[in-house]
Amino acid sequence: MELPVKNQKGEVVGQVTLREEVFGQPMNSALVHQVVVAQQANRRVGTHDTKTRAEVSGGGRKPWPQKHTGRARHGSIREPQWRHGGVVFGPHPRDYHQRIPRRLRRQAIRILLSDKVRSGEITLLDTLSLQGKTREMVDVLKALGIAGKCLVVTDEADPRLAAATRNLEGVKSLPAHTLNALDLLTYDHLLLTVSAVRRIEALWAQERPRRKVPVPA
Repeated sequence: MELPVKNQKGEVVGQVTLREEVFGQPMNSALVHQVVVAQQANRRVGTHDTKTRAEVSGGGRKPWPQKHTGRARHGSIREPQWRHGGVVFGPHPRDYHQRIPRRLRRQAIRILLSDKVRSGEITLLDTLSLQGKTREMVDVLKALGIAGKCLVVTDEADPRLAAATRNLEGVKSLPAHTLNALDLLTYDHLLLTVSAVRRIEALWAQERPRRKVPVPA
């Protein structure tokens, strides 16, 4: 498949042929969902904690006698029904990590890239040369007719591009090797340089061969 290539002024300056194995994959929503949920879970710190009745402050003495007071029976002011009492079945620190096979992660990226192409939510640039000014990035997006949340991908990390996009709400930049399923799903439009396209194809066109483990004699 071919897509037009534009310059920073929005003018069409050529075409680029995209590889089918990266940009022509059918949708598999179940696979994408599994990968995105795992990625979100792996970002969780899991430091939440509540105190049980054994951990909250307060005496262990029975607050009043069992009988002859007219009050309800209680054995401790640390009981969960008391104010400042312990929490029952509350959250405690845990690890939310989910392991996703490498093949699934890579396939999810290919699927979402293909979906961007089918829906027309991808724009190719010949080059992206900025001096780190936010106004420059605003002018480029306006010239290309891009509105809404936009993910800008280059072949290598560009500090000037990062400076030009960090103050723009809904715009994020990242190098091609850090592309991930969550960002592709979060941002409405994908802005790629031609060199980023070639880097993406080199990274995700084929599965890397597995390393053979030597079998002991």
